[in-house]
Amino acid sequence: MAVDPPLYYKQNRLKQLRAFCFAARTGSISKAAEKLFLSQPSVSLQIQALERELETTLFERRGPSIRLTPEGEILREMALPLVQSIDMLAETFAAKCGNLETGTLNIAAGESTILYILPEFVKRYADDYPGIDLKLHNVTGRDGMAMLRADEADFAVGSMLEIPDDIDYQQTFRFNPVLITAKDHPLAKKKSVTLADISPFGLILPPRHLTTWRMVDFVFQQHDLNYTVSLEAGGWEVIKKYVEMGLGISIVTDICLTDNENLAQIPLNEYFPKRSYGVVVRRGKLLTPQACHFIELMHPGFFDEKEHSNDTPEKS
Repeated sequence: MAVDPPLYYKQNRLKQLRAFCFAARTGSISKAAEKLFLSQPSVSLQIQALERELETTLFERRGPSIRLTPEGEILREMALPLVQSIDMLAETFAAKCGNLETGTLNIAAGESTILYILPEFVKRYADDYPGIDLKLHNVTGRDGMAMLRADEADFAVGSMLEIPDDIDYQQTFRFNPVLITAKDHPLAKKKSVTLADISPFGLILPPRHLTTWRMVDFVFQQHDLNYTVSLEAGGWEVIKKYVEMGLGISIVTDICLTDNENLAQIPLNEYFPKRSYGVVVRRGKLLTPQACHFIELMHPGFFDEKEHSNDTPEKS
């Protein structure tokens, strides 16, 4: 006759699963212990207890770092929603009761997103939920992904060309590529330009590791044309300022253009694709009610779309 495990063991199971999930997320027993405010031996013992019960090995141990085994991957898919649901019980209950008054919301985004896309939604959200502690993290795409994977951000808002397997991306906004020049530049009076027209003039571009530079390089190479970079500068506002001063021309997305600039604008849709910005979440993450409300405010129907497609292809 089967015997149920002792009650104390069932009470410890959540602790074991939480220790396992944090170790899987951080790739380190010691880092998991720090986040859980436990000792390293305590976290190790909890994971070992799970391995004994399931009669399997959950991690490959390589010195200080660990990596999930195939069995560990299966358990993570099962355990993560359970652990997140329990950890978010109070907030979810309050939201179900129509009482979303407290809590914290962490959003990772790049400078252009924070400057040009989010202000309207941050203002509306702050008006609707004044008790929510809203934190905007101004980070590069790479750092934003690291924050998502470490659960340091609830979600990110930005532009993605390549979508990793562990990430869901739903495009929300689309913007056009534009050449900007000073008003007295030789190209300023043209209604349209070719890449060959642009090639002789120095470009002002964001840092080399960012998407814009890579896209410019790819397109010019496709057309077997050279280009020169006269100035590398961070941030669209900085770039616009130096273009206005006549120090170069630039290829930007019209997300950053307000029509108040002293600049000539020439469409480049023939050569560059539209740029999408959208919501970026870690696949399998259970979003807090605070995060869900912000996403729905910015992207109505987001969760309905997410059920039908995790990766909607873009159309140029």
